[in-house]
Amino acid sequence: MRSAKLAAAAIAVAACLPGMSKAIAADGFDLVVLGALGGIQDGNLSASLIHPHGDNRGVTCDAGTLVNGLRVAEEKGAFANVTVPADSPQSRVGYMLTNAIKGYLISHAHLDHVAGLIVASPDDSKKPIYVLPSVGADLVETYFNWRAWPNFSDRGKAPQLKKYAIAELKPGEAMPIADTAMTVTAFPLSHGGVESTAFLLESGGDGILCFGDTGPDAVEKGTRLADIWAAVAERVKQKRLKAIVIEVSYTSDRPDNLLFGHLTPRWLMEELRKLDGLAGGKALKDLPVVVSHIKYSLTKEQPQRQLLQELEAANDVGVRFVMPEQGSRWHFK
Repeated sequence: MRSAKLAAAAIAVAACLPGMSKAIAADGFDLVVLGALGGIQDGNLSASLIHPHGDNRGVTCDAGTLVNGLRVAEEKGAFANVTVPADSPQSRVGYMLTNAIKGYLISHAHLDHVAGLIVASPDDSKKPIYVLPSVGADLVETYFNWRAWPNFSDRGKAPQLKKYAIAELKPGEAMPIADTAMTVTAFPLSHGGVESTAFLLESGGDGILCFGDTGPDAVEKGTRLADIWAAVAERVKQKRLKAIVIEVSYTSDRPDNLLFGHLTPRWLMEELRKLDGLAGGKALKDLPVVVSHIKYSLTKEQPQRQLLQELEAANDVGVRFVMPEQGSRWHFK
C-alpha cells in the first residue's frame, strides 16, 4: 500500500513538471544500453539508461560507462526523439548527460559500475545518487575523497562540492526519484562478500527490475534473491513487471568456487524457476530478460553465443532472452 501511494504521489508531482509527457501510465519502459559488459572492456561497462516510455527523464542503473555509452547510442540513433533546445550550445550527448539523466542508481562501488560516473563528474549536472547506505559510504571513502578524485558528493572530506546528493535507500521501501515519474525500491544482493543492489523501478503501475552483480543464493549461502522473487511475484503474476535486467557473467562450465559472486546460465535458470513458482507457474512466458554484465574475453571468441545457447536450451519457463549490444534501445511494454 505504501509503495502504491508513493508511486501515485511521484506521478502526480511529475505531471506538473515542465516537459512531462502525458502518456506515461501503463506504457512500460525504454532501456538504452550504455554499457553491456562487465569486467575489462573499458568504455563498455555496466550501465542502463531507463525511463518511462514517452518521457525522456530517466536514471541509469549503474554507471560503469556514461559518456562513451551515450556517444555510441547517439551514433546508433537511440536518441533520435530527443530535441536539444535551439539556444543550447550542447551536443545531444551533452544534453542527455546533463538534462535527461536525472540521477544514478548505483548497485555497488566496483569500478566497472561507477567509472563512467566518476570521470564524467566535472562536466555533469547536479543530481542525486541513489544507493544503499553501505554503497554510498564506499563511493565517498574510495573515490570522492580528494585523493582518488575530487569530492563531488555532499558527504565526506571537505570541501564538499555537493554536485551529487547521496540519497540513501531503505531496503524494500519505495522512494520517488526526483524530477521523474518513477519510484525506486532497493533490495540488497550478495556479491561475493560485497553488498550489491537490485532496483525495482515503477511508473504508472508498470515495473522493471534491474540487478547489480549477484551470486546465486545456494553459492552465496543466503536468501537475497529469494527475498526479491517473493517481493515481485505478484507483479509478475499480474503482468505488471515488464522486464528483468540481470547479469550472466560466465558460461555454465565455470566452477562455483570461481564465480566470485556472479551468475551463469545454469544458475540464472534455477533462480527464474523459483520466481515462476512463486508467481503461480507459467507466469514468466514472454517476459523479457535482458542479459547484462557479460565478461569480455581475451580469447578469439566472445561468450555471447554460447551464453545464449545455454540459456535457450534450459529455458523451460518461456522467458524472452535479450542479448543487447552497447547503444541499443528497447521498449518493454
